Amino acid sequence: MAEFVNPFSGVIPPRKLSQNELVRAIRLNIAAEHEAVHLYMSHADATDNPLAKKVLINIANEERQHAGEFARLLELLTGDEDEWLKKGAAEVDEMAEGLK
Repeated sequence: MAEFVNPFSGVIPPRKLSQNELVRAIRLNIAAEHEAVHLYMSHADATDNPLAKKVLINIANEERQHAGEFARLLELLTGDEDEWLKKGAAEVDEMAEGLK
């Protein structure tokens, strides 16, 4: 799996993360969970083996749950993440309404 731009990949930093660094790390963790979902679902779609498909989909759904856990942590760390997500959702709702 890609490491994006993680400066701490496989290495524990010699100091504790600052609050801003922790927020960035959690955002990276969310991206990694979404990337894992994409990978596992593409593997599930690429096989006709029912057991492999079932296991891959199950694991992908576990990664989705992890993404939710990280998202909640991010909200608690930032205090405003949900506000930004709601604004984005409202913009899509407006666009969808305009198509009706």
